[in-house]
Amino acid sequence: MPHPVLRRLRTAAATALLGATGLLPGIGAATPAHAATVHVANPFVGATGYLNPDYAAEVNAQAAADGGALGALESQVAANPTAVWLDHIGAITGDAGHLGLQAHLDHALAEQQGTTPVVFQVVIYDLPGRDCAALASNGELPATAAGLTAYETQYIDPIAAILANPKYAGIRVAAVIEPDSLPNAVTNQSKPACATATPYYESGIEYALDKLHAVPNVYDYLDIGHAGWLGWSTNMVPAGQEYAKIARATTAGFASVDGFISDTASTTPLSEPFLPDSNLTVGGQPLKSANFYQYNPEFDEYHYDTAMYSTLVSDGFPSTIGMLVDTSRNGWGGSARPTALNSGPTTVDTYVAANKVDQKPFRGDWCNINGAGIGARPQAQPYGANNPIIAFLWVKPPGESDGDYPTATHPHGDPHCDPNGTQTDGNGGTYPTDAIPGYDVPAGQWFPAQFQQLVQNAYPAFGGSGGSTGPTVPSGLTVTGTTSSSVSLSWTASTDPAGVTGYSVYRDGAKIATVTGTGYTDSGLSPATSYQYTVTAQDAAGNVSAASTAVRATTAASGGGGGNAGCSAAYTVANDWGSGFTANVTVTNTGTAATKSWTVTWRWGGNQQLTNSWNATTAQSGTAVTAASESYNGALAPNATTGFGFQASYSGGNTAPTLTCTAS
Repeated sequence: MPHPVLRRLRTAAATALLGATGLLPGIGAATPAHAATVHVANPFVGATGYLNPDYAAEVNAQAAADGGALGALESQVAANPTAVWLDHIGAITGDAGHLGLQAHLDHALAEQQGTTPVVFQVVIYDLPGRDCAALASNGELPATAAGLTAYETQYIDPIAAILANPKYAGIRVAAVIEPDSLPNAVTNQSKPACATATPYYESGIEYALDKLHAVPNVYDYLDIGHAGWLGWSTNMVPAGQEYAKIARATTAGFASVDGFISDTASTTPLSEPFLPDSNLTVGGQPLKSANFYQYNPEFDEYHYDTAMYSTLVSDGFPSTIGMLVDTSRNGWGGSARPTALNSGPTTVDTYVAANKVDQKPFRGDWCNINGAGIGARPQAQPYGANNPIIAFLWVKPPGESDGDYPTATHPHGDPHCDPNGTQTDGNGGTYPTDAIPGYDVPAGQWFPAQFQQLVQNAYPAFGGSGGSTGPTVPSGLTVTGTTSSSVSLSWTASTDPAGVTGYSVYRDGAKIATVTGTGYTDSGLSPATSYQYTVTAQDAAGNVSAASTAVRATTAASGGGGGNAGCSAAYTVANDWGSGFTANVTVTNTGTAATKSWTVTWRWGGNQQLTNSWNATTAQSGTAVTAASESYNGALAPNATTGFGFQASYSGGNTAPTLTCTAS
């Protein structure tokens, strides 16, 4: 529940989620009441994104000023939907030459084609005591009871009233709720400003959810920071509990939250294609122990979002929640981006430095980062319909500054935005801020040099011809078969306006083939060896997609008359007493040859910790668990089964993990 001082009666009843019946109204269609509006599971599917004319004007002016090849690339940015930031009360009606909320919604209606709905992204960002851990985006409202009242009556209420106009019922409104707020409530309570602001954050977000959820064409997404902030289990577990507390305090409970968004205005990459396993050991140490990661096992947004999804579901959120990623500045293309695995370095720090695409010197750098690039283009279901990540968005419009820094004549600003400044990691390490040198641009204002750099370092790159924005990420990568010397793969075709011309296949981070179809057999492999694969797509304009989700395959053991070794693992909880549990795992030989050994692996979605096990040799590192067969139960005939068990402790949720079994 909210802080006792801030608790109040809520009089507005929230509207329940509607079933998938009825039709979305087209332009000019009569919409007598919100009851006719369908609230869909993924609002980005079957819809087009709103093109903000204010942002398009900034982009087109810059493209015209730069001209030439760079200007041609820059002009392509304007064709991508971006969010409208309501970062102060005056933005609701419009000021400083920018459209207000109602004018934007009218433009969204004008952009709508037939019955295809438009998704309008809006950032709700004006909490009392906003940005408590930094100075760049301090808000206009104080962290006081009066500030909270102003937030509710002068900010949230007018926004909700405009969105509730039946005129706009056919627009799907994706509301990003208060970036960087609740993550500060998890990690920065030692800062007095954050400790003071937290109860106002909680009560304000509760109020915003109640008001916005009552409008059925509004979809509410809470900000969850990024992998470099909440990726540690010691942060992720309490974060899940904090978000669950907020949801339970709303009138509609968990139904008031449609999902979560990560990497808002940040630069953590979608994937680290050459660092796919944070537990890989180099020089006897796991990669996550490198100074850059500081034992945070989540190296990228894909792994972070899927882990956070499991955590949130275990804390009570429904499995239908959708995860979003802001890809507006996390591309990290350009000449500094590694193109192949460098396996030469022999220490974790040098290995990580040689292979990470995230080129920041310190993972905590965040202000106008030097060398960043625009990332994947906005799209729905980038990893397929069954993945919890339901869309990529551009929430932070590329080219708008994160903030300025203090000078002798300008005392306001944030030292983290000073190109000559430093910051510390809390463990004695000091790092440069990595802000673009030579500039001091206030938050939200157009930053030409940053925009030029983001376009030049985009990944996938913008096409030099044809207006292509790059192919979609290959989805559904699957191991379709193995032998003692080969692995066969298949995947779902990518799409792109310029046409997909081929796919590159990577084994353990190194490119091994380019093919034109959606399948490949990797031959000449060693028996009983594990390999990891990813795939990228290329188009006719020369753009390359981000890497697919990785899959791992183990070749069969040689000899024994041939055949294929494989296994599966099934997990059941035998007894759960709230703070601990026991579980049994059944291992089955699914291959056509006898196994010599097997290994079962999984990642916990919460804070579960092994305390005992039997019939397997187990080890846990962070959330990752490995269970290997004993000498007496590794050999299994085809279709034969064996089992092992374990005991573990936990707090919060205890969602069953997904198991992976490999056999030799």
